[in-house]
Amino acid sequence: QVRLVESGGGLVQAGGSLRLSCTASGSYAMGWFRQAPGKEREFVAGTGWRGISTLYADSVKGRFTVSRDNAKNTVYLQMNSLKPEDTAVYSCAARTGAIRSTWSDYDYWGQGTQVTVSS
Repeated sequence: QVRLVESGGGLVQAGGSLRLSCTASGSYAMGWFRQAPGKEREFVAGTGWRGISTLYADSVKGRFTVSRDNAKNTVYLQMNSLKPEDTAVYSCAARTGAIRSTWSDYDYWGQGTQVTVSS
């Protein structure tokens, strides 16, 4: 069983930045997903277990950066130039194999952390 724990969420003004962290041990591809009230869960970004390959949703390209430090068993999501539409609960997820952008392809999930961007 893989336990994932997110941290770093909070309230920030539009244009601001936040960095989310997710602790997870093991050689897993990691994905970040978000879900806003009344909306479906959507893929945000992901990284392979070596941290070399990455994948981003079009809506966050150029603003968000996913990275990982395997020595610390931690995956990060640096979020810059935040917009009110980025407001959601952000969750990290793990899977064996390559990065995927479909939430159902992931086996393990964290509890989520709230990100709220005010206008």
